[in-house]
Parts: sequence; structure tokens; C-alpha cells
Amino acid sequence: MQIKEKVFVVSGGVSGLGKAVVSMIIENSGKVIILDKDAQGGYTTKQTFGNAVFFMETDVANFENVEISIRKGYEYFGNIHGAITCAGLAPAEKIIKKEGFPDINTFNRTITTNLCGTFYVLTASLKYMKENSIGESGERGVLITTSSVAAFEGQIGQSAYAASKGGVISMTLPIAREIAKHKMRIMSIAPGIFDTPLMEKMNQDVRDSLTQQIPFPSRFGKPKEYADTVKYIIENQMLNGSVIRLDGAVRMNSK
Repeated sequence: MQIKEKVFVVSGGVSGLGKAVVSMIIENSGKVIILDKDAQGGYTTKQTFGNAVFFMETDVANFENVEISIRKGYEYFGNIHGAITCAGLAPAEKIIKKEGFPDINTFNRTITTNLCGTFYVLTASLKYMKENSIGESGERGVLITTSSVAAFEGQIGQSAYAASKGGVISMTLPIAREIAKHKMRIMSIAPGIFDTPLMEKMNQDVRDSLTQQIPFPSRFGKPKEYADTVKYIIENQMLNGSVIRLDGAVRMNSK
């Protein structure tokens, strides 16, 4: 599928990996429906890209909110050809505490946002994508989710995050098998350590420690490199039902 004149839903499209994806799509003459909780950032992005962007303040953990936003985005552009899910949380909390229990709400919120939120965006997008006419490439649309290397090597304190991202990976193949008859496909990307706003908040010692764990290149990934991978998936029809590790060969230590 070519990006030109196609419409893509991007959750978490105001910052980090999602922002890079939005820029990539616009640079390739595509259009974007952005779902994000950052209202100010969303409207700023809308002003930057004009009519190529539709933005609605959206909590992906709320299916009704997601469904309304995507429906209005569809009404704005008249089509949806793909969805890229980048919205998520990355809390850290040990399961054994000196006193009491870990914050159960943190676990629930992480699963609901990262796993359920991904499913909500895919589900609401597919409602419109399955009605597309088959394009020049012989397909109707493509889905791309963001998982994480934590799904494979979760560190201490990442039980909620690792579980949520593991779930994102695990549902990739079943969804691929189901939507294949509709001439659609799905892939997941598992980023390693990327230079996003979350990483920018860490002190230099922590950043240096993380960088030393990455074999090559020994640096944080760039959001543009994630966006370039999204572009490759969109354009390469044989990529379906699997996960791509985008991590510089990092295998995370236990802590």
C-alpha cells in the first residue's frame, strides 16, 4: 500500500513515536486522524499540518471515546486505510512491597490503556476499513501496533507493562488470521530504548547505563527510525501477523 492520499488513525500521535509517525505520513502525502489526551499538543499539530490532520482529544482506555473520535475522523476524511497504535503508559512498581500491596489501580490502568486501548483503536478502525474497495496493491488496509522488548525481557517492576505489551504481541497472529479474508493485515513493532519524552525525564547516569546495554548502535533509538519502520510495513505487503524487534540487539537486564 502506498501512503499517498491514504488516511491513517494514529493514537498517541502528539508526542514521541506517534508524533514521528504523523510527520512521516504527512511527508508522504497521507492524512492522519490523531487520538491523544494532550489537547493543546493536538491542536498545535492540527495548526501545523492543516487539513491533512483531524484531531480529537481521546482517552484510548475508553472505548466509547475511541469509537466517537474515529467515527468523526472518518466523517471528516471519508475513509480510513490503516491504524497505528502508539499511545501507552510505562509505570514501574514491584509486586512485593515492604508494607501492603502494590497499587492495583496502576496495574489495571496499564492493562486497560496499553492492551485494551490498542484493541479498542483496532476494532473501531476496522469497522470502516473493511468497507474499503480493494486498492491497487490488492488490499484494503493495514494495522500496526506498538509492543515492546519488555514483552520478552521485562525488568523488575515491569510486570504490568510487560504483561500489557505481551498481550499486544499475542493478539497479532489471531487478528491477522481473522482479517486476512478481508484483504487486510497487521504487524507489531517492539521498540527497544528510544529517545522519547519519557526517556528525556531520566538523569544522565540512568541514560548512560541504558545506552551501555545496547550492543549496536549503542545509543537510544530515534523516533524517526520507528516511523521509517512503520512506512516499510505499510508498503511491504508480505509483512503480516508477526512482530519486528527494533532494538539494536538489546536484551534487557533484570534491572
